[in-house]
Amino acid sequence: MSGNIGMASPQMTATAQSSAMRRVLGSAAIGQFVEWYDFVIYAYSAAIIAKLFFPNTDPAAALLSTFAVYAVGFIMRPLGGFVFGSLGDRIGRRQVLSLVILMMGGATVAIGLLPTYAQIGIMAPILLVVCRLIQGLSAAGETVGSNSFVAEHAPAEKRGLYVAFTYSFANIPPIVAALFVLLLTNILSGDDYASWGWRIPFLIGGPLALIGLYIRNKVDESPAFKATQAAKRVASTPLRDAVQSQKQQMAFSFALAAFSSLGFYTLSGYFVSYLTTTVGLDSNSALISNSIALFVAFLVMILGGRLSDTFGRKPLLLAGVIINALVCIPAYLLASQGSLLSAVLGQSLLAFGCGLFWGPVGIALLELFPTRTRFSASAVSYNMAYTIFGGTAPFLGVWLVMQTGSKIAPAVYMAVISVAVLLVVLCMPETSKRSLIHEEDIRA
Repeated sequence: MSGNIGMASPQMTATAQSSAMRRVLGSAAIGQFVEWYDFVIYAYSAAIIAKLFFPNTDPAAALLSTFAVYAVGFIMRPLGGFVFGSLGDRIGRRQVLSLVILMMGGATVAIGLLPTYAQIGIMAPILLVVCRLIQGLSAAGETVGSNSFVAEHAPAEKRGLYVAFTYSFANIPPIVAALFVLLLTNILSGDDYASWGWRIPFLIGGPLALIGLYIRNKVDESPAFKATQAAKRVASTPLRDAVQSQKQQMAFSFALAAFSSLGFYTLSGYFVSYLTTTVGLDSNSALISNSIALFVAFLVMILGGRLSDTFGRKPLLLAGVIINALVCIPAYLLASQGSLLSAVLGQSLLAFGCGLFWGPVGIALLELFPTRTRFSASAVSYNMAYTIFGGTAPFLGVWLVMQTGSKIAPAVYMAVISVAVLLVVLCMPETSKRSLIHEEDIRA
């Protein structure tokens, strides 16, 4: 089956269709922002969390412990992909997206209210781990669910652009988080920030989640899911169905998410600590340079999605991963020079290659699957890759530098993964002209 799935009934006017699409894009973009602000603020507070929750270790070990807890948030992602993916394929995308944003907001506020090690001892890091587990469970349903929701509403000729636009908002929260932490550390004394100021970014996550929840409840379920529902083809065991008949597509999805997650969490979760602890750059310059690079990725990502509507998903995916393989080592060498300018230029090189890949990747991995299993199959494979490659990126970055003594060791690791994913992308089919409603979604 080919062609546009349609985002509205034929009776709707063009104005009504446009208004409905804007609401969908707005709800998805704001939801992405809230979810990932709540998730990444932990990484930008890593230094103070290390002191407050792991005080009995040396600084390097404390930082490793903090990033280990950061990685713990990813352990729940395969489980979350299974739970929310199955729910999304059985009861609909919209209800699941409302649930995950509420869970994320609650866990983030809880981190902001946690007593420290000095106050309750070993229970402090234990409770921190519990909060990160809940955050990881929630995050598993956000990206794939939000991207599916947008893709299934969008006209076929703009799917790449629209999904890339909303997906790109995952790059904005690290910028806001970084600048917010920068502001607090500059206007508060060291003692005030350590005693209560660090909590503010986490506490703000609650109201943001409620705003996102309100907006998500104002949009309709996706037309593709409703068409599958009307045909009585909603899968009762979507993940089992996917594993039985779509193993290759799930493998492609895993590979795409492997590079996507490594790049994203290297930039958003590791690079600030790399610049401050390994390179010796001051924290202000590290945060500013990282924010600039993430904004570059935001812009390039939208461009990549738009170009994929014209030239196809595969050419843009190949271009992004090839560029990254070529520039990641020079980018680290440049960033390690120790100046603000070199940090901006080095990270921006990475951001360009990653952004070009991220633009089409959100829609490409969804187009591999039919509507009846799309959320489950893509969420599980996507989140398994994010756990293995994304959750470990900051920890491995610190560990590789400590073990090798080389500032570019994380870049070599990234280059190897880039080449491996390149080989997989070469084997993938082009999906840009496929309908999101497959024959099996509407016919037994």
